[in-house]
Amino acid sequence: MNVEFYLVVESCEYELYKNVAKNILQLPFNNLGQGSIPARNWCWEHSISSGHERHWILDDNIEGFHRLNRNEKPKVLSPVFFICMEDFVDRYENIALAAPNYYSLCKRTDSVPAFNKNTRTYSCILIKNDIPDRWRDRYNEDTDLSLRVLKRGWCTILFNAFLIGKVTTMRMKGGNTCNVYNTTDNRKEFAQSLKNQHPDVVEVKWKFNRWHHQVDYRAFKKNKLIKKQDIQIQSGINNYGLILKTIKS
Repeated sequence: MNVEFYLVVESCEYELYKNVAKNILQLPFNNLGQGSIPARNWCWEHSISSGHERHWILDDNIEGFHRLNRNEKPKVLSPVFFICMEDFVDRYENIALAAPNYYSLCKRTDSVPAFNKNTRTYSCILIKNDIPDRWRDRYNEDTDLSLRVLKRGWCTILFNAFLIGKVTTMRMKGGNTCNVYNTTDNRKEFAQSLKNQHPDVVEVKWKFNRWHHQVDYRAFKKNKLIKKQDIQIQSGINNYGLILKTIKS
């Protein structure tokens, strides 16, 4: 996609990555046993120290980026995928988090809006750097952060027009697989940890043959988007130069 990015690794694994990626940042710690939380917070502070207003944080098991339009979900091979979402967020004063939805959660036959407001953001998140919250705990940290900013009155945006293909949890090797998910096989513990943090909006439910957390986001409908006063939005449709092309493999 020709998007410049930083690959953030623990220094003990630098040798494994140095020949397959550039712009590698080495964390100043190793094997803290806290999953991705220390690394995510370090990335956040790195973005602030670099003078940025926002930053993207992407999980390492994303297998593709897609555009949902006219009941089709073609792959996007352009940085416009990110630019469109950034431009939308920049229209407003109070969007704390924004993210594309999962490919699997938007079927071609579904009628969905271009985005959903004030719900969870997962796995590929555009974060406003000056919000007071930070990543915490070990489980369901994306949902926890979304709920905390919503409770402060901020808004979140989950785009359906832009999607990510996400490898299912536990299907591939990685730090969280070894340090978080393999420390317990009790999915109820994951769900219960979120309920303990947010008992007012979270319930623990048995569904699809395992335990899940279920969040009631209705309380946050009152969080309204605030458009910037000096913003100028052109009329008509802007496709940002995106075109459909058949790519031969």
